[in-house]
Amino acid sequence: MAEHLSQSELDYPFKLLEYFNGFRVSKVIFSACELGVFDLLLKSQEPLSARHVARELSSSVDGMERLLDALVGIEILEVEKTDGTALYSSSDVANLYLAKGSAKSLYDMIIYQSQTIYPLWNNMVDAVREGKNQNEKTFGLPPEEVFQAIYRSDEEMLKFMGLMNSSWVLDGHDIATAFNLSCFQNIVDLGGCTGALAREMAKAYPSSSVTVFDLPQVVETAQKHFCQENDAVVFQTGDFFSGEIPPADLYVLARIIHDWPEEKCLMLLKKIFDTCKPGGGVLLVEAMLFENRRGPVMAQIFSLNMLVQAEGRERPPSEYAHMLTKTGFHNVQVCRTGKSYDAILATR
Repeated sequence: MAEHLSQSELDYPFKLLEYFNGFRVSKVIFSACELGVFDLLLKSQEPLSARHVARELSSSVDGMERLLDALVGIEILEVEKTDGTALYSSSDVANLYLAKGSAKSLYDMIIYQSQTIYPLWNNMVDAVREGKNQNEKTFGLPPEEVFQAIYRSDEEMLKFMGLMNSSWVLDGHDIATAFNLSCFQNIVDLGGCTGALAREMAKAYPSSSVTVFDLPQVVETAQKHFCQENDAVVFQTGDFFSGEIPPADLYVLARIIHDWPEEKCLMLLKKIFDTCKPGGGVLLVEAMLFENRRGPVMAQIFSLNMLVQAEGRERPPSEYAHMLTKTGFHNVQVCRTGKSYDAILATR
């Protein structure tokens, strides 16, 4: 890619300019979500003018017109001119993923990216120089207390849990079915947050029992804000680092290992191995790097996010396999889903 980029960009750096402006494109989408643009257009039975949208959302006509035009430019909205007036409407993609009311809405993910991740990334230079997260500089909280920063208020906890819920609404089915897990009768999702991934597991394997194991305050918030009628999963409180973990046939660690340095990961995996029933296993869910360090770019960006926000990193399959075998697991299998997250299954 680098060779192709350098050759094609010598005349005029189109691609580089697109990369430079990437943060502006993100902020266009973030701002439209925070203002409620996509919800308003979804509810409307007809295309709306910038003046109408501005009035409904208590914003300036000039500012709203520019924002709507930018959304048209990046092909998220559509526009048509009628009698000299531009009328805006949502695309199918915007209705499905950007409006709050959709079953596949990524609204919570976008709000978290805008209000929490974006400020952290303003300190990326310092994160690279220092080799540590920027929670202290961004939020005034000690760098070693990663989840104290993430859960620094009820509002922030709810935002983070909304992010995780959005992730598994989008990717949960692919993860649940990456391997045939029907042989595992008792599945425990350690750090399972809102239960969104666990529910996908319960749908895929209705004969298995699925438990979400998380901190008391997380479980309380999940049951208050993310519960479902006739929920197929049960919640159990605890701390998988400092306390005991419940017995299970399969333990799921989804976006957990990437938060921590290797020594802490090994400690957790050894605890799981020692508790795991014979013939049981562990399923790791992460954005895996390629062994040759050439991508995927999203995993590389996620790894930078772990630098600026947490204590861990994204890793290639060989590093996960090394940790698993070092702690006693074997028969390590890797499944790349081709989407945001991949899966690794190992047995005891």
